[in-house]
Amino acid sequence: MKNLIFAVLLLASGWCFSQKKGKIIKIKDGDTVVILLSGNVEETLRLAEVDCPEDSQAFGKAARQFTAGQVFGKTVTYYSVGKDRYGREIAGVFYDQDKYLSREIVRAGFGWWYFKASKNTELQKLQDEAKAGKLGLWADKKPLSPWDFRKNKKKSSAKS
Repeated sequence: MKNLIFAVLLLASGWCFSQKKGKIIKIKDGDTVVILLSGNVEETLRLAEVDCPEDSQAFGKAARQFTAGQVFGKTVTYYSVGKDRYGREIAGVFYDQDKYLSREIVRAGFGWWYFKASKNTELQKLQDEAKAGKLGLWADKKPLSPWDFRKNKKKSSAKS
């Protein structure tokens, strides 16, 4: 049912999408996974609506471990909603009887709701709850969003 609701929301937002199934064979980081499709084709998926800490950032490894614990080795269904600037599929990933991976990551406090690319205010509420409960990265006194972390890293490497 949640799968259907997600698909309807995507259609309403004007995004085109396609549904596929495959097995998660690698976790690159908290918001990027590799899926094995039929015909032994591998596809890298960037999770829709969420941005997790970078591996070199506080809670980056924990975010990757959380994602791995949720989907590694499992057959999932995903809806592709486009491509990012690196050519990866941006996807809504569903597993274990319609759990939405991006939602579970935000709920557990291992990623930010990526409000710049999402109108899903349920994720905002889940993020606020995780923050109030000091879950995951919200246990940090001054959590730094991945987009600010990347911007700061870019600035410091430009100074070098």
